[in-house]
Amino acid sequence: MKDGVQFVINSPIMRRLIDAVPDYSLVGDAACFSPDQFPWAATLEANWKTIREELDQILAHTDALPNFQDIMPRQERISKDDGWKTYFFCAFGYVAQKNCDRCPQTWKLLQEVPGLKSAFFSILAPGKHIPRHTGKHKGIIRYHLALKVPEPRQNCRIQIGDHLRHWDEGKSLIFDDTFPHEVWNETDGYRVVLFADIARPLRFPLSWINALIFQALRFSPLVQSAKQNHAAWEQRFDSAQGQAPASSSS
Repeated sequence: MKDGVQFVINSPIMRRLIDAVPDYSLVGDAACFSPDQFPWAATLEANWKTIREELDQILAHTDALPNFQDIMPRQERISKDDGWKTYFFCAFGYVAQKNCDRCPQTWKLLQEVPGLKSAFFSILAPGKHIPRHTGKHKGIIRYHLALKVPEPRQNCRIQIGDHLRHWDEGKSLIFDDTFPHEVWNETDGYRVVLFADIARPLRFPLSWINALIFQALRFSPLVQSAKQNHAAWEQRFDSAQGQAPASSSS
């Protein structure tokens, strides 16, 4: 199965199909998008304070949260320290149910997002810098809902292609992560966003092919390893909190 997944994702035919995504995109091919193009973004923005309240409970355990590279070792290419913490809700068909149960309103809202593929609280420590990098697949749209933005605001920023952006609490930032992007938190506080990957709205047949790619990713070594790593962290976290362990569900 693993070899088959890699063949599907890396085959020349599939790469040509992925390159055709801009021509089939229903939201254009810009580096950054207007939240108005995604009606569900308004619902998340309207409920950001509810999400923030649940986040604040999680931040009481910041030191115990997993680094991004602890869940996905390939992220070591851009983050090797303890400055990028995560709190996952779901990823490519798998649900971190215990995490969702701790933040029920956030999870309820996320389940209403069409094409949701992954979601987590992305927590950047003071002084954290994520170097310039690019995503691999234009079939994904990257979403940030700003939940905690430290001052001075101008020192907490993201460069996406030629666009320099700052986060505003309660507001959405939506972009194509295949454009080079880089992040700085040059403040003394934590920056937190609700981070999500969404299936790009596409015309048929690219919409069908994109769904096939996501299904293949679910069974890829990358996602399977991340699932195991998260389950191991969850067991340690539950033990520290005196709770019964629970595994991720599909």
